[in-house]
Amino acid sequence: MSEALLTTGAGVVAPAPGGRLFWRRLRAQRAVTAAAAVFALLVLVALAAPLLTALEGQDPNAFHPTLVDSASGGVPIGSFGGISGEHWLGVEPQTGRDLFARIVYGARVSLGVAFVATLIQVAFGVALGLFAALGGRWADQIVSRVTDVAAALPMLVITLGLLAVAPASIPRPVLITLIIAGLGWFGTSKIVRAGALSLKTLDHVSAARLSGWGTWAIARRELLPALAAPVITYAVLLVPSNVVAEAALSFLGVGIKPPTPSWGQMLTDANTWYQAAPTYLLLPAGLLFITVLSLTVIGEGVRTALDPRAASRLRVGTRKGLKSRKPLRKSSRKSLKEKAS
Repeated sequence: MSEALLTTGAGVVAPAPGGRLFWRRLRAQRAVTAAAAVFALLVLVALAAPLLTALEGQDPNAFHPTLVDSASGGVPIGSFGGISGEHWLGVEPQTGRDLFARIVYGARVSLGVAFVATLIQVAFGVALGLFAALGGRWADQIVSRVTDVAAALPMLVITLGLLAVAPASIPRPVLITLIIAGLGWFGTSKIVRAGALSLKTLDHVSAARLSGWGTWAIARRELLPALAAPVITYAVLLVPSNVVAEAALSFLGVGIKPPTPSWGQMLTDANTWYQAAPTYLLLPAGLLFITVLSLTVIGEGVRTALDPRAASRLRVGTRKGLKSRKPLRKSSRKSLKEKAS
């Protein structure tokens, strides 16, 4: 996915459209608009978690043992997992903790880890990619070898090992964010390196170098603006991958630790309750699926809007593309018929 996002067939970075053209292309895609609205609602719910739980009158870590049936192993009392006016989405099995409060607070953890990890990955990858492209032969060789090694490492095994030996004093969300970011920067580095190597051979970059500009002045004024489009596209596609990574670690039991809620941790706890209390499993799983799907659609829409040739490629074989083709002239039709006869 990496180099293909920013390089064309000739290995030159495609120029990004202007801001107005980009937004016009993005708004023209109805799926992207719907996905952006859904994701914006999820982010708003995560940011307003304290307000929403205060409105409901519940605490995410408060136990309610009277709301579960201890005789049946802790199944919530009532239909649909104990949904009521006081507990909008029901309660957890065994503990009786409010499910709505834990879901909205879990959204803060899951989305927060994914966003911060993505920002670190992009910043570190851009810095290393520019250093490899502009730092000379030895810098390019060292960074390229380190990037290849990082891409070949078994990320899950290393993550499990780091989480096992990490001090307990480090907050778990911070630790998981740093690990995900530290093991996922190589894609951005490869993209930036490939784009910078192709860009620095262009005439305007050579003219800036002959004018006396320094290396990092050229990178800041000439390379980074041209690399913004592919880096933004790749960053948008990194967010759902990081959401899934955090959920997977929590699902394996080495991620976010109780009582801090997260969607992956809730899936782990709900693994044995999918028959007795299916809502406890379906709610976090459904929200995780919706989040990843909306982010993926947004990422593809951003890639299409930033690619000046994407619209023409998408029209090939469609009605719009067929209508845009000019009909053959009468003279050309007659010549084709004569040749056929």
